[in-house]
Amino acid sequence: MNLQESVALVTGANRGIGTAYVEALIQAGARRVYAAARNIDTLKDVVAIAPDRIIPIALDVTNFDQVNIAAQTAQDVTLLINNAGVIGAGGLFTPNSVETAQWEMNTNYFGTLSMVRAFAPILQRNGGGAIVNMLSVASVASAPVFGSYSASKAALNSLTQDIRAELAKQGTQVVGVFPGPVDTAMTEGMPVDKAEPITVAKAALQAVEAGLEDVYPDPVSQSAFSAIAEPLKAVEKMFAGWMPQ
Repeated sequence: MNLQESVALVTGANRGIGTAYVEALIQAGARRVYAAARNIDTLKDVVAIAPDRIIPIALDVTNFDQVNIAAQTAQDVTLLINNAGVIGAGGLFTPNSVETAQWEMNTNYFGTLSMVRAFAPILQRNGGGAIVNMLSVASVASAPVFGSYSASKAALNSLTQDIRAELAKQGTQVVGVFPGPVDTAMTEGMPVDKAEPITVAKAALQAVEAGLEDVYPDPVSQSAFSAIAEPLKAVEKMFAGWMPQ
């Protein structure tokens, strides 16, 4: 896929990796970028990057009505970037751990599923296009204290594989991005090496242009996935090293 003259929609575009995606798309020559966030007022700085090419959209991916309105608004999309996500902490045995797990699953898994279902027909009409799903190294081995988040990303990894298979006939490329910790508000306070958001975004877009399916955009991710050729237990032990002291 050639990013020049592409039309993209980025969920969770108001900060972190989402904003980095918008910046990278503009730099790559995208004709139009729909920048989506739950509160449209939080997108003012993002729109200012290129006011003539960035269109803000109010979108909560867990709200079916808003997803459908976004799809009706952005009928020219050729690249869907499912970046919106949430993360809780505290482990599986805190008083609100079940509610946290439901919140994470509703956003990270069901929200992405809703977006893909709404936009797959649009991508088909526009020649196939591409979908980018933001996964995590935690998709393949649970990170301590972030167990339900890891479970939601593992579910999204499985969903991504199924989407890839089901949309192959319509020529839609499906890319899974598996970063380690990224320097965003989500990882504030985590004492680990973190990748820069723009590094992750650019690596993902390069994969779209190269026709790749999986992206390991940082040293932590690359280390984790190189170890998967060995017993998966090795990855589990590596993540266990992230356990707060």
